[in-house]
Amino acid sequence: MEIKKRIAILGSTGSIGRQTSEVVDNHRDCFSVEVLTAQNNADLLIEQAIKFQPNAVVITNEAYYTKVQEALNKFDIKVFAGRTSLLDIVSMSSIDMVVVALVGFAGLLPTYQALTAGKAVALANKETLVAGGQLIMQKALEKKSPVLPVDSEHSAIFQCLVGENDNEIEMLTLTASGGPFLGKTRKELSAVTPQQALKHPNWSMGNKVTIDSATLMNKGLEMIEAHWLFGVAPSKIQVIVHPQSIVHSLVHFADGAIKAQLGLPDMKLPIQYALSFPHRLTTPYPRFSFADYAQLHFIQPDTDTFECLAIAYEAIHQGGNMPCVMNAANEEAVLAFLQEKIKFLDIPVIIKKTMENVSLDKNVSMDTLSQTDDYARIRAKEIIETLI
Repeated sequence: MEIKKRIAILGSTGSIGRQTSEVVDNHRDCFSVEVLTAQNNADLLIEQAIKFQPNAVVITNEAYYTKVQEALNKFDIKVFAGRTSLLDIVSMSSIDMVVVALVGFAGLLPTYQALTAGKAVALANKETLVAGGQLIMQKALEKKSPVLPVDSEHSAIFQCLVGENDNEIEMLTLTASGGPFLGKTRKELSAVTPQQALKHPNWSMGNKVTIDSATLMNKGLEMIEAHWLFGVAPSKIQVIVHPQSIVHSLVHFADGAIKAQLGLPDMKLPIQYALSFPHRLTTPYPRFSFADYAQLHFIQPDTDTFECLAIAYEAIHQGGNMPCVMNAANEEAVLAFLQEKIKFLDIPVIIKKTMENVSLDKNVSMDTLSQTDDYARIRAKEIIETLI
């Protein structure tokens, strides 16, 4: 890579954002940080800004603006605040790629705005494509702006498809670790705590994603994401539990051949591939060795116990705004569980009841999705109150 790629990291203080910063730091000859943004973690945002010296930073919680501005006053770094600033800044002409590492529905509008401005997007936010996949991919096609997947599963599929051109895909297989509760019964899950659910066996992720992994909603979201990213029908996307997290996903072709991408579970690898594509850069990270894994295990997911995966298939089957409804309800249910207001097994109950209580709208737009998200959250919170 001869010219440095100028990166904007939206959500730079979260798990993916911090790992993206590490990738950039390891390859300063290839990448520079143009923009950093955070919601509440002003201290880490300040630390990152001093380290990387970006053109600008955005703290979306305006209560922290003065703190950030004063800390960076002696540096040549512009400081902005608020969600409007976040939407405005992704259009800066000095940005080559926007890494969307925001959590939840909050990633949708910034992603859409970045694509509208013709920026390449490295997408680490599942909910963006779950809620608004049709609009996002239409905008990407219209503007010829690439959407590069950062999730390990979608990066694996993307890597397997390089060079395959128009060869027919027969099936996609997304692998799931199974989370911390693999093999547990509903009775065993009835009293699990947030602390137990946050102990993921393989991956280091943010709280929301880790709970989604425990419920298998993560795979449901990834199935919908894969549908939009690769243009494959949901009926041709299956999930298999692979506890070791070595095989990150597989592509089955029409001739019966299968491609898989393997590696140790480390999110910095798919992050780096998205940033550097089509080039592969060296890394200092540990390497996978078959000698260390005499066997690799694969198990069918238990969708009777972990209902969220089946719920996601139902949401994309209905289409329209229903995946947006499901996503909003899931976000509210996960938050309530983390706050210990509800039980682990209440999460799918809340999602299903919310989907039953919000009307299906097949004609989606950014406005209707925003309205759907707002209304679904109101309904989900009402349902949560009945369970407390």
